[in-house]
Amino acid sequence: MRFYYVYKALAHPENNDYVAPLTLQERLLHIEEAKRRTGTKIPWICDSMDNDLKHAMGDRPNSEFILDPDGRIIVARDWSSPDDLRADLSELIGTPQTTTRITDLDMQPVPPAHAAPTGIVPRLQLPEGMQPLKVEAVTRGNNEPFYVKLRVEAEPSVLRSGEGKLYLGFMLDPLYHVHWNNDAMPVVFEIVDTTGIQVSPRFAEAAAVDAPADADPREFLLDTCSFLIDPNSSEPQQITVKVRYFACDDAQTFCKPVSQTYVITLQRDRDGGSRRPGGFRNQMSRQRTSNDTQQMQPEASFPNRIIPGQRRATPMPPTDAELMRRRMQRRRQLQRLQQ
Repeated sequence: MRFYYVYKALAHPENNDYVAPLTLQERLLHIEEAKRRTGTKIPWICDSMDNDLKHAMGDRPNSEFILDPDGRIIVARDWSSPDDLRADLSELIGTPQTTTRITDLDMQPVPPAHAAPTGIVPRLQLPEGMQPLKVEAVTRGNNEPFYVKLRVEAEPSVLRSGEGKLYLGFMLDPLYHVHWNNDAMPVVFEIVDTTGIQVSPRFAEAAAVDAPADADPREFLLDTCSFLIDPNSSEPQQITVKVRYFACDDAQTFCKPVSQTYVITLQRDRDGGSRRPGGFRNQMSRQRTSNDTQQMQPEASFPNRIIPGQRRATPMPPTDAELMRRRMQRRRQLQRLQQ
C-alpha cells in the first residue's frame, strides 16, 4: 500500500498567507514548504499548471481515491474522510495490528508564513458573491520573481453586463520572504490598457501605513462600466494592470523598486478557489469596519459612461520620485504629531 498527496490549485488562497503560484516551480516550492512545516514523508504528485489532474478527477478540492495495482479507481470520495478511508483499507487489505492516532503524530501548529507583522492594515469588506477572474502575469526576460501576486474578483454583474465592483488584491508571496517597506514609495497600480470595458479609478496608491514594515495585502475596490463588443468578435474583455512597489527581503540584503504587469480577462477562473475573509489566520483583526471602506487614494470618481471611439483626458500617474516625496512628507508630519 502506497500513499500519495496530490498538489492541486489552492482551494482557499491566503490560508496561512500562501497565495496561488504562477509557475510550476512555485508549486514545487509549495510542496517543499508543506514537507518542511508538517514533517510528512508521504510523497507528493504535483498537478500541471493547467490543472489537468484536478479536472480529470472531478474538480473537488479535498477528494480521495483508492487505486488498485492496475491503476483502476476502486474507491472515489468527493471529500476526504479518515474514518471511511480506514474502513475501506481494512476491507481491502485487512485490519492493521496497530492504529496510529492523531495524538501519536505530535503535530505542531504551523507558524506564520510571513516574518513581517500582519494584521496592521485593515481588510476591505467585499460585496457578497464575488468571483475570481482569470489573471495572467506578463513575464519579462530578467527572470525576476513575482514577489507580489494579484488576486482579482468581481461581482457577478460584472460578468453579466460589465458593470459592478472589481477587487484588486496585491498579495506578498511568502515564498520569497519579502515585506512592504512603508518608508519607501507606497504600492501604486495603473490601468494601462482596457478592451471592451472601462474601469475607475485608472490608478491609485495605497494609503500610508504607520508601521515601518508589514506583510498585509494592499487592496482596492474599483468600478467597471462596459461598452458592447461585436457579438461575433472573439476578442475578450481584458484589463492590463501595472503595479509598482518596493520589494524588501526579510534578511535585509536588498530593497528595490519593482514594476510588474498583469492581464485580467473578464472570465471566471474556475480554479481560482475562494478566499475566507482575512485568510484562515488572524481573521478578526483583518476585517474592515463598515465606516472605513477605502484603502486607497484614487483619482476622480467614476466618469460618465464612455461611448466607444471617444477619448477622455486621464491624469498621469505619479512618478516613483513623487510617490517617495509624498511618503516622506507624510512620515515627517506623523513624527511631528507624535512629538
